[in-house]
Order: sequence, then structure tokens, then C-alpha cells
Amino acid sequence: MWLFVFFDLPTETKKDRRNASQFRGSLLKDGFSMMQFSVYIRHCASSESADVHEKRLNRLVPPLGKVSVLRITDKQFGMIINYLGKAKLENVDAPTQLELF
Repeated sequence: MWLFVFFDLPTETKKDRRNASQFRGSLLKDGFSMMQFSVYIRHCASSESADVHEKRLNRLVPPLGKVSVLRITDKQFGMIINYLGKAKLENVDAPTQLELF
């Protein structure tokens, strides 16, 4: 399971810029990776894990701007096509899940 966070936050005032920066920093602390400047992704081992991160994200949302969350499966994520300029990039494999015995 993958969580995508898309956001468009205001940066007109110093307070807006600070809120946007804190939001991005909080995403990184919660294990998200920057895919693009306003698109962050995180792999979750289960739907329950994704629920936990969505609830945490709900508390992090700044007072202004738009934040959207999308949940997709590993199979759907595996069908993504990424380009860097004209060059097609290889897909990123899902992280291996830790097994406890």
C-alpha cells in the first residue's frame, strides 16, 4: 500500500512559508519521501498502517492551502511510468517487509 500526499500551500507571508516548511519536514519525519516538490509518498505494509499515517497527517495539515491524500496498492504503484526529461526511469520496488518469528 502506498500513500501519496499532494499539496498546494500558500507562501506569500513569512508565517505561510514557515507553515509549509514545517509541513514538509513533518512528512519527512513520518517516513514520507519527496517524489516531486509538492508530492510525497510513503510505503505502508498494511491498510491499518496507512490508517495510522493518515490520522497523523490529519493533525499536521496547515491552516491554509490544499492537501490531498491518495492510497494505492503496490500493484497500482508498480504500473507507474516516470520520466526524467526524455529518459524513462526504472520503477522503484516496494520495500521488503520485516518478518518477525
